[in-house]
Amino acid sequence: MDTRKNLIRILLLITLTFYLPGVQFFPLAGDRDASIGIPMEAENGMGGGIIQERLDIISDLDPELSGIPMPDEYSRPHLLTFSSYKLEKGDIIGDIAKWTGLNEDTLISVNNIKNTRLMQIGQVIRIPNQDGIYYTVKTGDTVEGIAEKYQTTAARINTVNELFSDALTPNANIFIPGARMDWVNRQEINGDLFLWPCSGYITSNYGYRSAPFGGARQFHSGLDIGAPMGAPVKAAMAGRVSQVGYDDSFGNYVVVSHHSGYRTFYAHMSVVRVKTGAYVGNGERIGDIGSTGRSSGPQLHFTVYKNGITVNPRTLMR
Repeated sequence: MDTRKNLIRILLLITLTFYLPGVQFFPLAGDRDASIGIPMEAENGMGGGIIQERLDIISDLDPELSGIPMPDEYSRPHLLTFSSYKLEKGDIIGDIAKWTGLNEDTLISVNNIKNTRLMQIGQVIRIPNQDGIYYTVKTGDTVEGIAEKYQTTAARINTVNELFSDALTPNANIFIPGARMDWVNRQEINGDLFLWPCSGYITSNYGYRSAPFGGARQFHSGLDIGAPMGAPVKAAMAGRVSQVGYDDSFGNYVVVSHHSGYRTFYAHMSVVRVKTGAYVGNGERIGDIGSTGRSSGPQLHFTVYKNGITVNPRTLMR
């Protein structure tokens, strides 16, 4: 009886996979424009929900179907091919990754996305037929060395990229199957690198503004966040306190150094609760909201530096 039940399950999976209209789950060998699991409707902008709906049908009929092992043929390295998808209202990178069965890293890398929050409705992105990221070849790089760095094999890299020799051209992009992005880079691109340092409301954004004292046009290097006097100020990311002090303009301030060239600056505090050299965890209290220095009221001035240059904190905050 169990044998018959299992046979029915397998036949059902095959039927749903290959005969539902509009779906082609596997690329044709050597066809660089072949569909890789995106229904034809997605090519015309009707969205990825169709994919999820049909995958849900399979799952709802029998959850055990997901336990059927993948044929060896589909786990072997194969040539990189792409399909395309036009973004619709409400699309986010995480959902697209789920619809296509890919990592977010893969979609970000192959489409050279610098900020996922700036993706636009109608924008067309490429959907590869396998997970991985692009790597820019440096002088002296070898396929073997790159493979070792990303814990894959030279044979896989050669197959995916159709490389017929070990010679690599500097500045060329090659696809590394199965590779993942650096955590910091992914958080930067998704705008999830820093926590908000306090609860409140923005009174002044990053960029040019009229100065609150005198009205002269000036560049504002961070965010001013209005908050109740004495409310907690928290480290936006874990790091080491590199400086604590007082400034006539910024009042009581703290500077925290983080990995990857980042530093954060917190100013106008009424009380500083950390000392230079201390390690602070993500979200740990480092001081209290105040109005010290040249300040128009209780607030926190918050600046983010990347390799010594200020950047807009809003693009990096959860």
